[in-house]
Amino acid sequence: MKKITIAIDGYSSTGKSTIAKQLAKALGYVYVDSGAMYRAITLYALENEFIGSEKDNIDALVKMLPYIKLKFELNNATGAAEIYLDGKNVEKEIRSLKISQHVSRIATITEVRQKLVDMQKKMGENKGVVMDGRDIGTVVFPDAELKLFMTASPETRAHRRYKELLDRGEKVVFKDVLENVQNRDYIDSHRENSPLVRAEDAIEFDNTDMGLQDQFERIKGMALRVIEKQ
Repeated sequence: MKKITIAIDGYSSTGKSTIAKQLAKALGYVYVDSGAMYRAITLYALENEFIGSEKDNIDALVKMLPYIKLKFELNNATGAAEIYLDGKNVEKEIRSLKISQHVSRIATITEVRQKLVDMQKKMGENKGVVMDGRDIGTVVFPDAELKLFMTASPETRAHRRYKELLDRGEKVVFKDVLENVQNRDYIDSHRENSPLVRAEDAIEFDNTDMGLQDQFERIKGMALRVIEKQ
């Protein structure tokens, strides 16, 4: 059966990654979490104090981009692909609220986007890939056979993110999480380079009042119908 490319874009905390992972596993496709790549660059920038202090030093970060090594490796215990930054597994570190508070800023940097988009395009050269992010259907894979645009109310997304952070043991306040979600929405939608927009041929999928299993079954059905037409 001919393989396709599936692009899943949308707002933060809409469950893009969860659905993309499930879909890739069900279809036997490769899953790529593009957001993890931006989060890893954000972690690098924070650790090297290029951002997060009194004055950002974006020029210094840009100069270091050619030397930053990112790769995904399969965790055999969980069956999930995890991201490595310069040889170190940083999957846990990149999921913190602190990273969330800075990642949209890093994603506005043209040179960062160029580096990561080039990597993402190479990952999908042979099709059979499910990739989620903000500009997958518009920039990375504009010719993807199936494009989805995930959305949900800010309050719903903030509650999901809040619970996720609490489950990881982080001490967070819901108001801060909601504010972060709203700020990221604004920055992602208004950045000059590759803003978050729904591709004209993307299917909008609002999961505000939908459970994970229902979402998965509906989206898997969409994917199978597209594959059957190839």
